[in-house]
Amino acid sequence: YSVLPAVSLDGILHLDIQNCAYTAVMFNQFIDVLLDNMNPYPQKNSVIVMDNASIHKSPYLRVMIEER
Repeated sequence: YSVLPAVSLDGILHLDIQNCAYTAVMFNQFIDVLLDNMNPYPQKNSVIVMDNASIHKSPYLRVMIEER
């Protein structure tokens, strides 16, 4: 299983569990749903922090996040 949580200071914003490894498509879908639970900057829950994993470096992902 793979567990992917999005955590804020106030708790879990979104959680997904899969019985396989995450693909870039699955990760993008996770972020798309997560963004529905977030707010515009500088409001609460308005910043996404990710490490330098290759799945986080998609140009599409950056555009998707910045357009919200």
